[in-house]
Amino acid sequence: MAAHAESFQVRTRGKGTFEITGEVAGIVRRSGIQTGTVTVFVRHTSASLVIMENADPSARRDLEAFFDHLVPEDTPYFVHTYEGPDDMPSHIRMALTRTSEVIPIMDGQMALGTWQGIFLFEHRRAPHQREIVVSVVG
Repeated sequence: MAAHAESFQVRTRGKGTFEITGEVAGIVRRSGIQTGTVTVFVRHTSASLVIMENADPSARRDLEAFFDHLVPEDTPYFVHTYEGPDDMPSHIRMALTRTSEVIPIMDGQMALGTWQGIFLFEHRRAPHQREIVVSVVG
């Protein structure tokens, strides 16, 4: 069994979704693995990963609006607000989503569906630099 790992950085502009499918696909290609899995992991507690539609950006805007409604900022009973009113909401949004995704590899490519993309989901208002770790095994 072969294994390959790389990491890369994503600069966000604040809250929102940022597609990373191309970067992950490049790592899968460089690995040379034809059949196996790729695990994508974000090394942060206020950002997450989602596999989401990549054709129509309004689907991602709706997802972002839903999370803003589900976990609003300035919730009066949150205690963990050291870094501002978006501090605890960003941690809850991360906990409700995922910090890793596992995607099958077939014929040297990720077996994503036609409209699926991998996105970093930034939950903080301020821009951040996020680290993504990718592990390919096969």
